[in-house]
Amino acid sequence: MRAVVRRNKQLVCDEIAELEPAEGQVLVRTLACGICGSDLHALHHMEHMIDLSRRAGGADNGFDPSADTVFGHEFCAEILDHGPGSAKTLKSGTRVVSVPATLTPGGGLELLGFSNRLPGGFAERMLLSEALVLEVPNGLATDQAALTEPFAVGLHAVAKARMDANSVVLVVGCGPVGLAVIAALKAGGHGPVIAADFSPRRRAAAERLGADVVIDPAQESPHDRWEALGVPRARAAQNMIRMMGGGFGRPVVFECVGAPGVVQALIEAAPAGAQIIVAGVCMETDRIEPSIAITKEIELTFVFGYSPEEFAATLHNIAEGKIDVSGLVTSKVGLDGVADAFVALADPEAQVKILVEPGR
Repeated sequence: MRAVVRRNKQLVCDEIAELEPAEGQVLVRTLACGICGSDLHALHHMEHMIDLSRRAGGADNGFDPSADTVFGHEFCAEILDHGPGSAKTLKSGTRVVSVPATLTPGGGLELLGFSNRLPGGFAERMLLSEALVLEVPNGLATDQAALTEPFAVGLHAVAKARMDANSVVLVVGCGPVGLAVIAALKAGGHGPVIAADFSPRRRAAAERLGADVVIDPAQESPHDRWEALGVPRARAAQNMIRMMGGGFGRPVVFECVGAPGVVQALIEAAPAGAQIIVAGVCMETDRIEPSIAITKEIELTFVFGYSPEEFAATLHNIAEGKIDVSGLVTSKVGLDGVADAFVALADPEAQVKILVEPGR
């Protein structure tokens, strides 16, 4: 079968071995798979990513970053066949999504898109775990179902926020992660939500997903809006309000950029007592001034991934219309167009989300 393979830090279309489902597995046909920012970084810096993961104690099942890898972990697929002894709860032809991890005989685990043994969604077919697949409900369009995985990242980040009923929220960066955070915030009834990004296209997407205030940081600092929305930035002003029996919502900031210097800039600019949730993945060594965060009693929370329950809840929210992902897919390509799509995604004005359709 055909697949796009990362080989020698290049993306090449090639034939790879056919797959046979083992016990507890289903063979699926990939219908659509999104290109993630982590895919873009992994193309040239996979070795560094895996080194950092190992230093963090992550299990990788002996993954070799220099060996052939088929990316793709944001997918919607169709069941073709079941492995021996399967329950066959979902019949062949059923469209499904899944947490991108496949259980293997003997208790192993392969992370799809970051595996040398099993291909991810940039292949015509994949092996998924029957116990982990979820049927696409309500006739939900395939391209929208494929966005379940990236939007689950946003739901997890929001779940880690300690917001109160009056919290004001700032989302810095409206790429895929920031948009997923905005969608989860609004689906949960939170707000007002301020969204900031330099890209007009991404600001428009943030507005479609429900951001209450959308700001171009080149024209205005988003931090100038805190006090107008009832949140004093200085500790002295906050204490005065409390002494007078008043109150205000806890300020929460989502960092969704993942570039050096952003966390420190937010520590300096955010209101005292703010919680900064770091959802953007900075792959470089960064530096902060702890004394400033200490003086302002800033809380830093780092988030990663999602739980299976959050994944399922995200699919439900998309299918029920609580999260409207229509219009976010800006392009679709076949396997032959994947390499060019990686280049196009470097320009935020050119694309928001590109889906790979192996059967295209």
